[in-house]
Amino acid sequence: MHEHALQFHIQCGRGDIGRYCILPGDPGRCEKIAAYFDHPVKVASNREFTTYTGTLLGERVSVCSTGIGGPSAVIAMEELHALGADTFVRVGTCGGIALKVKSDDVVIATGAVRHEGTSREYAPMEFPAVADYTVQSALVAAARALGKPWHAGVVQCKDSFYGQHDPERMPVSYELQAKWQAWKRLGVLASEMESAALFCCAAALGARCGSCFHVIWNQEREAAGLDQTESHDLSAAIQVGVEGLKHLIRTDREAAR
Repeated sequence: MHEHALQFHIQCGRGDIGRYCILPGDPGRCEKIAAYFDHPVKVASNREFTTYTGTLLGERVSVCSTGIGGPSAVIAMEELHALGADTFVRVGTCGGIALKVKSDDVVIATGAVRHEGTSREYAPMEFPAVADYTVQSALVAAARALGKPWHAGVVQCKDSFYGQHDPERMPVSYELQAKWQAWKRLGVLASEMESAALFCCAAALGARCGSCFHVIWNQEREAAGLDQTESHDLSAAIQVGVEGLKHLIRTDREAAR
């Protein structure tokens, strides 16, 4: 690709981005996340990519939305990395799978099921999609310190939202439903759409990436007749993501990374 003063999709240039980046899906969440920064400034907004940069503990940090799914998520990661970012935290939403996972809980991904296509263009299927240990540990430390209900484990990533929520009408229902049962039997905590691609892209770039999610709903708890309420308040997951970045900044300084 030809050299541009601005990255092609996110429309940001050199000096616009911090080393540490939070990656929500929804552009509407960027301003809410940036409100936790000191001196946040809106840098750019193009397509699904909205970017703010500010500081945490005196360190430049950014938030950039990725849209829905793996393809646009890795576009954001690639272009942010080209501008100097090397540490990423996805903060988003998920649907619970394991019965212990309730609405309003925070799920921290240790790894992701690669039931999507984007990661295959970064790594062969034998390669695991796993979170960076330092980022994952920082998110767990943040959730503990904040006293939020949290779970850490494997999440499932897919490309089709309606393939999950209305699988019986799909021509490949036999495959979708059989694999869903496998995820349940394997103890997969929740379903979302971006982490598998982001983890594999980060590995290819030599970057660090982790993920934490707000649980909106758990369809398996509903099917089991268990009490729950639908929740769209992401504040706990956002706070875990922001505090996780602060933890990383501190530990990086101590290690002189």
